[in-house]
Amino acid sequence: MSAPTPETPENSDGARSSLEALRTEIAKAVVGQDPAVTGLVVALLCRGHVLLEGVPGVAKTLLVRALAASLELDTKRVQFTPDLMPSDVTGSLVYDTRTSEFSFQQGPVFTNLLLADEINRTPPKTQSSLLEAMEERQVTVDGTARPLPEPFLVAATQNPVEYEGTYPLPEAQLDRFLLKLTVPLPSREDEISVLTRHAEGFDPRDLKAAGVRPVATAADLEAARQAVARTSVSSEIAGYVVDICRATRESPSLTLGVSPRGATALLSTARAWAWLTGRDYVTPDDVKALALPTLRHRVQLRPEAEMEGVTADSVINAILAHVPAPSLRQ
Repeated sequence: MSAPTPETPENSDGARSSLEALRTEIAKAVVGQDPAVTGLVVALLCRGHVLLEGVPGVAKTLLVRALAASLELDTKRVQFTPDLMPSDVTGSLVYDTRTSEFSFQQGPVFTNLLLADEINRTPPKTQSSLLEAMEERQVTVDGTARPLPEPFLVAATQNPVEYEGTYPLPEAQLDRFLLKLTVPLPSREDEISVLTRHAEGFDPRDLKAAGVRPVATAADLEAARQAVARTSVSSEIAGYVVDICRATRESPSLTLGVSPRGATALLSTARAWAWLTGRDYVTPDDVKALALPTLRHRVQLRPEAEMEGVTADSVINAILAHVPAPSLRQ
């Protein structure tokens, strides 16, 4: 393996500082959602997509908009509704009467950060229009593949308590999301802070007035991704990740366990978290820290377990407590 260039460590440290500054910038608009902010940064580092779940009014949309403003990324928002068509997302061929030819008109998916708001309100046919974009990072229309911009991230939101008129995401599409982040209701102190900001004139539609500014560039993000790729993973850590995922397949509470794709995702997110915390190697604690958001949407509960109040998070937590973590020699 060739030696890294002399400027690589400096680039890595500068990129880490820039991405850490995201939290400060986003906090100017969003209060008390640090885990969700960290999850979005991890997804960017891993070239993954994020499913944000929370009741209406907990700043899911504002969170994604603040992230885009802090990174100076192009962002578009699609409100998913029952009558939304696949071409409304990906784009379509439009007949030009002046040239008597068809030309491709790009849909909102051609952006850096796509906010798919209430994705479970649209039928499966439209939901599936995102599958190729999320997995292959391209859109194929009339046999022609058109690449999407880089970076590209889908941040989809859904309401966990309203099921009437919704279409639950199929397992195949859930598996395309790197992380499923829960956005909880704020604590009393945080909610008071939200109200105080609004009383002082905060407008969630005007992030510039709130002082949110770009603190990281596309170059910083690329340098960070390269640094994450150099974060070392021992054979013990790889075995630990595999043991956790295999345990989900053997759990009596689950009908569907984590696939090898999920194991790869857990290793990827753990590496990103290790790098963000300032290390060039992965520890068992890194794996544990990202296990819930990386795995919770990749398992399926048995109906009888669900009736008894068992949740995906509780099953994964029990597995983390049961599977022995390796002791690393550094």
